[in-house]
Amino acid sequence: MFQLTSSEPIDLHPRLFLVTPASYKPDEFLPQLEAALAAGDVACLLVTRGGLDDVAFQKVAARMVEMGQAAGAAVLIGNDTRIAGRARADGIHCDTGLADLKLATETFKPSRIVGAGGIKTRHEAMELAETGVDYVFFGLLDLDESPEAHRKTLDLADWWSELFEIPCVALGGTDLASVGPCAATGADFVALRDGVWTYPEGPAAAVRLANETLASYELEAAEE
Repeated sequence: MFQLTSSEPIDLHPRLFLVTPASYKPDEFLPQLEAALAAGDVACLLVTRGGLDDVAFQKVAARMVEMGQAAGAAVLIGNDTRIAGRARADGIHCDTGLADLKLATETFKPSRIVGAGGIKTRHEAMELAETGVDYVFFGLLDLDESPEAHRKTLDLADWWSELFEIPCVALGGTDLASVGPCAATGADFVALRDGVWTYPEGPAAAVRLANETLASYELEAAEE
């Protein structure tokens, strides 16, 4: 079973999966990211383009990879195998369809992580998982965020965690209260985006609070 790296022993509870903002200015965002990574357990950091051009994205991706790995997080690049390779990321997150996902698995497996996103239906989740991905991600990153996790995200995560061994990620909303319902589905990871970056008390406080919530939910041990 796929396990994201951690500097601490892995407890049997869901772990935090951070996603960078839909748009950001690197000079302003990097200090926020540093604070978040230092505040508590972060299993994974998904680095998205954030509206940057290729040159700027490659530069900031390389910096975020260094920061995330130093903090014990696996760092994935969204939908760009070339930049993922150049930045020495731990893998790639692909949410642009089956053809791109197959290419990503051929390029990165088995030495690096490949995750599947952009999932809208149960059938699509099973079809994408058949490519040999390391996780499936429920919740659409191209939609505007709402305070609560989307109902379909919760339903898909609940269904998946009951039936399949491949880990799943459930995307929460902008309100940190959404962490609990996501964790209650049995998802292995709970993803947060603006719930962390726009938290009134700052990203570090958000990470601490999210981890406190996640620690109260237990996951079933994987069968040997």
